[in-house]
Amino acid sequence: MKNVGEAPAAPAEELATGERSTRNRVARSILDHGPSTVAELAKRLGLTQAAVRRHLDALVADDVVAPREQRVYGARTRGRPAKVFALTDCGRDAFDQSYDALAVDALRWIERTAGEEAVAAFARDRIESQAEAYREAVEAAAPEDRAEALAKALSADGYAATARNAPVGQQLCQHHCPVAHVAEQYPQLCEAETEIFSRLLGTHVQRLATIAHGDGVCTTYIPHTTSSASASTAGRNPA
Repeated sequence: MKNVGEAPAAPAEELATGERSTRNRVARSILDHGPSTVAELAKRLGLTQAAVRRHLDALVADDVVAPREQRVYGARTRGRPAKVFALTDCGRDAFDQSYDALAVDALRWIERTAGEEAVAAFARDRIESQAEAYREAVEAAAPEDRAEALAKALSADGYAATARNAPVGQQLCQHHCPVAHVAEQYPQLCEAETEIFSRLLGTHVQRLATIAHGDGVCTTYIPHTTSSASASTAGRNPA
């Protein structure tokens, strides 16, 4: 018997909808920020770690995310690295993707009739058409802020990009790739993108990882240029 004054139980459908909504927020946070620990997700989403683990268990069961060992850059700290959770291919498919079988068929036809160089030319032309907005954003930023400016411009195109400091440089991380499945078969798309990043930033950049090759994030290393390094030093050491 229900106690007097007891609030009615929420309908099962409402509870299920709320669970799905929170679960989608967890998956979206991993998409936007890359492979994440339980603690990082809890902090970003304002949830308890127990709640995050429960949602992650469901997402793992649905093959939306998968646990993996966290990569450690530089000197290792004592203790075992925290486990991170990354989107699977199935999980990425749940978000908007700008590819389909037609794109692969078209590139295959170009390759068969005109050769691999024609595919590379197409890839360069494609990224050039996107790059004007990136160029405006980069050129408007101070040298030390250009990686961040490029990340914001890429995010506006659906790449969920961030920039962070790295030893003697920065890392540009793209947590989502709208053409990942096409790039699996045609890496010329990734190569053309890397070339345009180098031109926009005015320095040689190095692609360390790509979603198309099975990594959790597309990661590009950007070494400090002389101008950006000087600007950074000037900011830390006032005259």
